[in-house]
Amino acid sequence: MSSIGFYITLPFLYLISILPFPTFYLVSDGVYFLLYRVIGYRKKVVYENLKNSFPEKTHEELKLIEKKFYQYLCDLFLETLKTLTISKEEAIKRCSFNENTKTIFKELNDEKKSCILVMGHFGNWEWAGNSFSLINPQQLYVIYHPLSNKHFDKLMYDMRSRFGTKLYAMKDTMREMIKNRHEVNATAFIADQTPSPEGAYWTTFLNQDTPVFWGTEKIAQKLNYPVVYVTVNRIKRGYYEVNTEYLVKEPKNTQEGEISELHTKKLEKDIIAQPEIWLWSHRRWKHKRKKPSDI
Repeated sequence: MSSIGFYITLPFLYLISILPFPTFYLVSDGVYFLLYRVIGYRKKVVYENLKNSFPEKTHEELKLIEKKFYQYLCDLFLETLKTLTISKEEAIKRCSFNENTKTIFKELNDEKKSCILVMGHFGNWEWAGNSFSLINPQQLYVIYHPLSNKHFDKLMYDMRSRFGTKLYAMKDTMREMIKNRHEVNATAFIADQTPSPEGAYWTTFLNQDTPVFWGTEKIAQKLNYPVVYVTVNRIKRGYYEVNTEYLVKEPKNTQEGEISELHTKKLEKDIIAQPEIWLWSHRRWKHKRKKPSDI
């Protein structure tokens, strides 16, 4: 999109953002109708992912999950725009942290320990980042892929950092984490990206051979930061609760692949429990594991 196109679009994004929530979700319903019923955005990809992940489910069951996913996808997109103008009070109300989660981050902060957060594209990870920075004492860093469009990249950067969150470009992660070792912080890794198959850790995830980035595990072992698994559960439309648990307290003592296996299985369990709020339109399984005969 050109600069002119961006600046024409920007007022409409803000207009959507300031809508009262009841009206806001009516707009989301309209977007759902266009995206799912009219355009059919990535329907083939979504259904194929669901079918391969849940081979035990009937066609009717899969179509119901598919429909709920598209409804949620539209909510997620618009809720992300809501971060342009949402108040601090509303952000905490809409995405709360349970008491156990607050206790974990208080313990880590009191012990002057930085940590690594692992999560997936499950629930509203954007709102979770904003709430984290309002509720917890640590400085939060989020790893992100810069967008090719510099205008939208800056917009997303500003939205994510409104309440104090800071961002690392993915390629700079290790260098920046080492540079910031003097402070008590938390660095969030979205662990269900699609890595290059060469050099990835391979496991079975949702009944399919799946490559996983080594980066989270390797950085955790090198820095020996406790690894905390994060779940963003959707309580009802427009409301989330963040739950966390220690995955590994001493990464330097783990075996190769142990951390990657643990967080992948935790995410799988979450998806099975609430499948419609994971990002099924993502081409997660575009790479295939090479057989020994292929090498």
